[in-house]
Amino acid sequence: MWGALLCAVTWKVPGHGLPLGLPGQEPGSLSAVSTAPSHLGTGQERSVLMVVKMSSSDPECPQFLFVKVLASRGRLEAVTQQMGYHPQYLDSFLKTQHYLMHMDGPLPFDCRHYIAIMAAARHQCRYLVNLHVLQFLRAGGDPQWLRGLEFIPPKLRNLNEINKILAHRPWLITKEHIEKLLKISEWSWSLAELVHAVVLLAHCHALASFVFGCGCEQDEGLGGRGSLKPLSLGNQCFCEATAGNSCSQELLRINRKRSLDSCMELDSLRERMQRIHVETEGRDEMRLLQQDREEGLSPLADTDGEVTGATNLACYMQDPDFGYQDFARRDEDQTQVFRVQDYSWEDHGFSLVNRLYSDIGHLLDEKFRMVDGLQSSAMAKRQGCEPSVFKRGIWNYIHCMFGIRYDDYDYAEVNQLLERILKVYIKTVTCYPEKTNSEMFDRFWKQFKHSEKVHVNLLILEARMQAELLYALQAITQYMIS
Repeated sequence: MWGALLCAVTWKVPGHGLPLGLPGQEPGSLSAVSTAPSHLGTGQERSVLMVVKMSSSDPECPQFLFVKVLASRGRLEAVTQQMGYHPQYLDSFLKTQHYLMHMDGPLPFDCRHYIAIMAAARHQCRYLVNLHVLQFLRAGGDPQWLRGLEFIPPKLRNLNEINKILAHRPWLITKEHIEKLLKISEWSWSLAELVHAVVLLAHCHALASFVFGCGCEQDEGLGGRGSLKPLSLGNQCFCEATAGNSCSQELLRINRKRSLDSCMELDSLRERMQRIHVETEGRDEMRLLQQDREEGLSPLADTDGEVTGATNLACYMQDPDFGYQDFARRDEDQTQVFRVQDYSWEDHGFSLVNRLYSDIGHLLDEKFRMVDGLQSSAMAKRQGCEPSVFKRGIWNYIHCMFGIRYDDYDYAEVNQLLERILKVYIKTVTCYPEKTNSEMFDRFWKQFKHSEKVHVNLLILEARMQAELLYALQAITQYMIS
């Protein structure tokens, strides 16, 4: 479809840095020609003209996807760069996000982006908030809404309760929460609208975990040279590239002048992440959860007791002190355990969400299957097990933290498969993503490649999203049959 493509882009490189290879490649492995002015000294920003020649023989290669994103967005977001290590997954992710945000659906486009802002704010994720603020304004959203929840319609504001619960303790959501939103009134939601909103919330909560887990927040959200800046309003969004839109030479000519600073940060993510001291301990199913609680498998806050810059996002959330608590407690019965044998994505959630929000179920299901199918033989080999066993251990451990149980799984395997420092990392990124720090990223699996660490974060993203969807869709089902 694309044929041979020549894409000229200008990258700003600090100091004497040379163009980096794209994810999955060594620097210099691209078919490329690069030139740089020789008179620029150390510490100065230089422009590097890189001409990338790409073939249409492999439309799932990261270069192909990156150029499509570049053509439509004018820059490569840090999330896209990191997911580019696994291009098949990236393609599925972009299609799903495009459908959620930009295709026909029950919710207006500006509301979709505002819901994303509300969701990202629960984890103080300025990277996603900034991105969706820009998209909200592009969609014609009222700038007054950006002053905070007090300035938005009551219908949207009423979503705050389930946003808070899904983000931190999804097992608390009930059919009463659903009934309250659907109750006939001036500000009532329809079932289709609510399902769309729930998928958006779960998507953005889980994506916030990925953003922090891979360092994208530190890369772009702290006011550095990678900070998001207003973009010129074009006819395409950054994820329209996967919807079959062509990339014209004219569009590429315009885009080549736009800064792609964030592209150059892959090798320096760890050095630029903020330091927060973390306490490490280790975890089983109900015993696994209780063991975590007793051994203190939780991250520590920074020395000031709060995440830097959190006050900037306070206007987008209520009850900011509401956060994750360990699901298993010795003084509580376990009747509230969510058993997948009783309600699963495959047998229940998929059909419900697809019926109320056409086709999104297929896209989500493809994404779940895609992350499960990613190659992880190297990771599993180092742990002395089969890839499927290793990935299932990570997936079930994440679901276990949200009270979701698989009766056919031996949770003692988790302690055998996952070393303690890896469990600390997984729990922090899943439950307290805003407290993830560079020390944790560096310490877990030093011998593993960056792409393998990204793979772990993709598993966290999808497992967390599915967990939130299961609880929300079960509550909607209970409302519908009551």
